[in-house]
Amino acid sequence: MMAIERVTVVGLGLIGSSIARAAKARLPQVTVTGHDASADVREEARTLGLCDTIADDPAASVLGSDLVILAVPVGRMADAAAAIAPGLKPDAIISDVGSSKAGVADALAKALPDHVVIPAHPVAGTENSGPAAGFATLFEGRWCIVTPGASAPADAVAALSGFWEALGAKVDTMDAAHHDMVLAVTSHLPHLIAYTIVGTASELEEVTESEVIKYSAGGFRDFTRIAASDPVMWRDVFLANKDAVLETLQRFNEDLTALQQAIRRGDGAKLEDWFTRTRAIRRSIIEQGQDDAAPDFGRRH
Repeated sequence: MMAIERVTVVGLGLIGSSIARAAKARLPQVTVTGHDASADVREEARTLGLCDTIADDPAASVLGSDLVILAVPVGRMADAAAAIAPGLKPDAIISDVGSSKAGVADALAKALPDHVVIPAHPVAGTENSGPAAGFATLFEGRWCIVTPGASAPADAVAALSGFWEALGAKVDTMDAAHHDMVLAVTSHLPHLIAYTIVGTASELEEVTESEVIKYSAGGFRDFTRIAASDPVMWRDVFLANKDAVLETLQRFNEDLTALQQAIRRGDGAKLEDWFTRTRAIRRSIIEQGQDDAAPDFGRRH
């Protein structure tokens, strides 16, 4: 398997800073270089000691690196790839952390046609952003989905998978288009619903903003947590994965209409059956270690 001794992280927000922290904690033999397009973020990263080196120039940041991870919004992947291209060594692995994969794979392949590109997606995160939001344990027990193209060298795929496993993640491999459909269901649609519900609540004339905040129950609190995620990142995700999101949204609208009819008709049996089946999904998520089974979803009081 290829040895990864030097890693560059481009983009030092929540995911990028967490990769840097995890690599320094778990792979002390690996040299970590960081870069961000924002001078303010670079200075904050230096203050936090996120990386061994913070480079001001994107091409300079990747000199000699075995693995380069682009942790930027999916809409900026092509520009980020073009910026680092002059400094890449021929056998470097270029990967990313974007929440959509087919579009990213195409953009990176076009920007870096002579390099090994293996897209990936660590399915982990919080609603917070910025260098200070990252933490070394973010990926522990979480899945990282690797989506190599048909021509990706097996040793490079193994090296990238090994890197993520070293950070504590569980690794799975799948086709990029299949990934996008799966994530449309598990991540993108829930975020779209959260943004919609919070926006609707704020616009209802019968409810003032202060009342929404003052009387927020657990359900609404959870929606506001999701809706607090980085707006630029999610704008790009929905545009990049629009086909899968729209297909999933259509199915959701059909199910929502069926529930609306059950409520209107007083069909308690249908509602109970639906809620019973969906409750079982929650239990499965806990059983697979993807969430906390503690009371009140593990919230600290």
